[in-house]
Amino acid sequence: MPAPKRQPYAPVRRYVLAALSLAWIAGASAAMAESGMVEVNQLPRLAGAQETTDSGPDRVIYTVQEVVPSAVRSVNALMADNGWVQYARPLDETATSLLFKKGKYGLSVSFTQALGRPDRAAIYYSANRIYADVPFPQGATDIIYDERRPYLSCTAPSNIDANLDFFQRELAASGWVTLSAEDAKARWPNAAIDDKIDDGARAYFRRDDRDKQLPVMVSLRRLDDNKTAVDIRVAPFALPQDLQAGPDMDGLPRPDRIINAGTTGNATSERREAHATVIAEMPAVLAFYRRELAAHNWKEEAKGAIITPDEVSLNFTSAEETGTLKLGHKYDLTLASFVMQVTPTALAARARAKKQADNDFMKDAMSMATELIAADNGRRAQQSAKLSDAPLHAQTTKTSPIPLPEGAENVEFDGTDGKLEFESQSSVKALAGFYRSALKPLGWKAQPSVINNPNMAALQFSKGGKEISITVMQMGPKTNVSANGSGLEMANAGSGAADDQPAAKGPPKPLEAEPDSALPVPKEHTLSSLSTGKLPGSDAPFRQELEASIPADLASVLAFYREELGKRGWKELPDRAISQPDRVQLAFTSPDGPAMLKLGRRNAETTVNLAQKIPAAAAKGEVLPKPGQARLMLGNMGQSDATITINKQTIKLAAGAGGPQSSQHPALDLPPGKYKYTTKVGGHAKSGQIDLEADDAWGLMLGPDGDVLALQAY
Repeated sequence: MPAPKRQPYAPVRRYVLAALSLAWIAGASAAMAESGMVEVNQLPRLAGAQETTDSGPDRVIYTVQEVVPSAVRSVNALMADNGWVQYARPLDETATSLLFKKGKYGLSVSFTQALGRPDRAAIYYSANRIYADVPFPQGATDIIYDERRPYLSCTAPSNIDANLDFFQRELAASGWVTLSAEDAKARWPNAAIDDKIDDGARAYFRRDDRDKQLPVMVSLRRLDDNKTAVDIRVAPFALPQDLQAGPDMDGLPRPDRIINAGTTGNATSERREAHATVIAEMPAVLAFYRRELAAHNWKEEAKGAIITPDEVSLNFTSAEETGTLKLGHKYDLTLASFVMQVTPTALAARARAKKQADNDFMKDAMSMATELIAADNGRRAQQSAKLSDAPLHAQTTKTSPIPLPEGAENVEFDGTDGKLEFESQSSVKALAGFYRSALKPLGWKAQPSVINNPNMAALQFSKGGKEISITVMQMGPKTNVSANGSGLEMANAGSGAADDQPAAKGPPKPLEAEPDSALPVPKEHTLSSLSTGKLPGSDAPFRQELEASIPADLASVLAFYREELGKRGWKELPDRAISQPDRVQLAFTSPDGPAMLKLGRRNAETTVNLAQKIPAAAAKGEVLPKPGQARLMLGNMGQSDATITINKQTIKLAAGAGGPQSSQHPALDLPPGKYKYTTKVGGHAKSGQIDLEADDAWGLMLGPDGDVLALQAY
């Protein structure tokens, strides 16, 4: 009998929640947008540049007839000729992307091989905001600069006096004034202004107090060949002298003023390590770790201690571990590492405890399993007694290629996929005997079976190259029968065709499109839902996603979408196609941006997922990830503060963080890959994993209990 037609439905809760979360993310993105970004569309490009459709207001992507290494050299020369100065961030000198600065504007340039073209390079221009503008001396080399805080290290031509005049002039032009020793003492009682250094000079500058910018220290040292070493950083006396603790990392202390921090291993590991990069002077970092490690029951040992202005190495012990704390300097940062090792005595005790716990668990599990099996056997015996062992006869009406026994209930037959299911008040023995006797006269040969007991029987039949598998299983007070195989396939399951003469298949009727759908969907669908992501105050979506279920074969649905998407100017990318008997995935370029079509099979229907990205709309809210990377936007929809740890970074999320009314909009740009994460709310931790692909943007939104809603925003 034909499978009952499923009525259209809409997964309301899911899509309402998805829409609310997209609005949350979009609101956060819009709140982050500010002025002061370079217009990348006006920047020079290499000769022969061909712009791609993925470009937007703050990002330009173009390809050139050069291999990537050559393109890197060409862009470097092009930018230098147009007044852009290249630099590297501290501790990021080996990054493959190029960073440039020109006046108050910043630019990031990255490179990849053009898709399917090893002879062409794809070049990405992205605007990069300059938060801490520090002037570069003309002709400076070896530039290390952090646009997010006032730090600069470089080698400048000419002597110290000329460079000091340059910085006094340029800093004054941008609102800085000389900081005297008296002014420094009045604001920072611990300030020590020393403008005399060996083979050099030093000066201090400050801005208006309303600017909330910390004072800077400019240090100049004489080098050979009439050159000067330049170092500009926040004045040490203005940095925190008493560091506060941030959220613990696996039970280990972590300062709150960090560039990054992370751990390897956990409290159960034999060896583990915690590290942090801190914006503070070494004495303050040392005092923090001494205080916090003592609070975590670690005892400092005098043996092996090394404390110098440039290096610290201290040994600590706890009840079960030994640890070594090491501190070092790099640029204006203090690098901290704490390596721990479980003692041999503690390892032996852990092994004994684990063995005992495993033994106790297995004993309890075996006892529980024995009780459950006994109870289940008793229940099944009672239910089996109510099932009939009486011989069965076939129904006179033929609705499937094989006979149905009298008393069959809730029959579902799908001739397209070759599936049959029904329930019966008869026993497993009676139903298995029925099919063995009923199929033999029809020419079906039974195959040996290893499953044949009072509660379950598995039957196999074959005839003329076709097969049928039948499983008979007691399910509570009834017996369930499920059958599948090529011997059950029919072109028209409701035509009443003979059991061994399936009706001939005619050509499928072409599918027709719904006239008013934003993304194409056939009229003949049992499910259709369209979700969009929009920025607040805008009707233009930056992402559209259609999900549908079509009662048609996969080939017909694939032909429909190729025709309909072609009408809309979409171009298929053959080199990215995946085609299998029950699954198809196609990539497209559309006039508005990249898109992906995914088709599959479920419940005798073809499932559709069609997603389209619109970079021009996404760029207005800074949803776009960095080229070749994935963006992860974080939010806390609960009423309590929370933390999330991912990629060896722990981010604190205040209540409401990431929302339209919040000033905190945390986001990470990560390389593609699978990432495990841990959330903590109110002392309760939960873990999960997210799979990030290049050029996607996802939102991780924490609920009040720490549960995470992972939602693709772009």
